[in-house]
Amino acid sequence: MSGETNQNELGTFLKARRAALTPRDLGLPEGSGARRVAGLRREEVAQLASISTDYYTRIEQGRIGVSAPVLGILADVLRLDEDERRYLFSLAGKPSGRAPRQTVQKVAPQLRRLLDDLVTTPAVVMGRRMDLLAWNRLAAAMITDFGAVPAKQRNYVRILFTDPAMRALYADWESVAMTAVAQLRMEAAKYPDDPRLAGLVGELSVQDAQFSQWWAAQNVASLSTGTKTLIHPVAGELVLDWDTLIEASDADRSLVIWTGAPGSPTHDALRFLASWADDQAVEGLGSGVS
Repeated sequence: MSGETNQNELGTFLKARRAALTPRDLGLPEGSGARRVAGLRREEVAQLASISTDYYTRIEQGRIGVSAPVLGILADVLRLDEDERRYLFSLAGKPSGRAPRQTVQKVAPQLRRLLDDLVTTPAVVMGRRMDLLAWNRLAAAMITDFGAVPAKQRNYVRILFTDPAMRALYADWESVAMTAVAQLRMEAAKYPDDPRLAGLVGELSVQDAQFSQWWAAQNVASLSTGTKTLIHPVAGELVLDWDTLIEASDADRSLVIWTGAPGSPTHDALRFLASWADDQAVEGLGSGVS
């Protein structure tokens, strides 16, 4: 797409957004008589943005480039949501200048149903900072009772470093933990001003010398796919392939699943562990999805 086309589309987008607002939406007087155009007039947008009407008109007509600060003011004036704001800045070829507001991440009912239906496949939903948002019974039986962990501490990296059982569970804990630190650093790059993530890094750096060393190494990695070997106290050795599926409605929310190759000892062991977890739940000792 050419720069000229982007400028034209930027103007078209601004027109559409101001047409969707009324003076009353922004606390402006309606004025007398019928309005020739739907929504806000150009001069009203310019007034609210503290720029001249001529300057704003040239922006809409694609006759002039626009700076990131002015784009930010226009985005605020036109009440753009985060997606619309990112789109506006993208059309202008500018970085947005701020991280999107972080809302509380919730797991949709249909995703919880999917977790429950994966009776022989361990699965968790991971959010920002690698927080654990939801899981199925088999994931809890395979890794740890996530429901027993306080909600504010329910973070995969934190559990990996603070729960001593994790070091016995993973056959190569150091490799797993080092990769997790690299993945957490990738999260920090996306949200450098996240106070909860900064608090987590500070806490683990003080508590664990290895975490501090690996964090300082500046290695990065994405949640994607891989293979891990677990030495489970009930199911024995599990050689698991893991994969990450990004949720369409929230790119910061992922479904992580572990599987064993069909016909392999791990495949059979997962079915045994699922049966064992069901028995524990019947006896009132198992944990459910939070």
